[in-house]
Amino acid sequence: MTAFPASRTVILTGAASPRGIGRASAHYLAERGWSIGIIDLDAEAAKRVAEEIALEHGVAAAGAGANVADEDQVRAAFDELEGSLPQIVALVNLAGVSSPVPYLEVTAEEWNRVLDINLNGVHYATRRAVESMVKHGVGRVVSLSSVSAQRGGGTYSKTPYSAAKAGIIGFSRSVARELGQQGITVNVISPGPIDTDIMGGTLTEERKEKMAADGVLPRIGSPRDIAAAINYLISEDAGFVTGQTLNVDGGLYMH
Repeated sequence: MTAFPASRTVILTGAASPRGIGRASAHYLAERGWSIGIIDLDAEAAKRVAEEIALEHGVAAAGAGANVADEDQVRAAFDELEGSLPQIVALVNLAGVSSPVPYLEVTAEEWNRVLDINLNGVHYATRRAVESMVKHGVGRVVSLSSVSAQRGGGTYSKTPYSAAKAGIIGFSRSVARELGQQGITVNVISPGPIDTDIMGGTLTEERKEKMAADGVLPRIGSPRDIAAAINYLISEDAGFVTGQTLNVDGGLYMH
C-alpha cells in the first residue's frame, strides 16, 4: 500500500456551523497535523473557519462554498481547494440536514430535499475526491450515517432522513469494494445523539438526560467523540479497515 505523504489534506463538507461536528473535527484533525479544506453552503463561513484553523494550528487551510446537492458546485469547490492545499488524502462527508416531519406529512419536496443533501451530496463529494485519490494510490473516505438509519428513526429525524442515512451505509460498502484495489478505504460513522444544533436547537439538561437514558452510558455524545473516531478512520493506521460502520452512540444500538 502507498504510504501517506508528509503533507496531507482532509476535506470536510458541512464543517462551518459553530456548534457542529464538522467544525470540531476540523480543529481536532488540524491539531494532529492535517491540512484542512472546508466545503460549506456558506462560503464566507467556510473561509472564516479555515482562517481560524490556520492561525490556531499552523497548518494550511482553505474554505470554499458549495451546495452539496449540486454536483457542479461540489466539483468546483474541490478544484478550488485542491489548487491551494497539499495532496487530498481524506474526505469526511458531514454535510446534512435533519427532517422531523412525520411520514404521512412528507411531501415530494421534503423527500427530495433530504435525499439530495444527505445521500446525493455524499456521492458527489466522494466521486470527486476519489478521482484525485486513485491517482496517488491512497485515500480515506468517511461518511456520517446515523443510529436513526439502523433503528428506523426513533431520534429527532424521521423517515426521509433514516432512508438517506441507511443509503450511505450501502453506498460506502459498495465503493469500498470497488476501490479497495486502488488503496482507498471507505467507512461510515454512525453517531447516536450528539450535543449539536441538528438535534433541534441547543439541548436542555433535561432533554440530554432523556436521550442518554436510551443508551448504556450516562451521557449523550459530544462532537469530540465523533472527531476522535474520524481521526482513527482516516489515519494511516486504519489501512486495513474498510466497508465498516463504526457506531459512536453510547451503546444505543448494538449489532
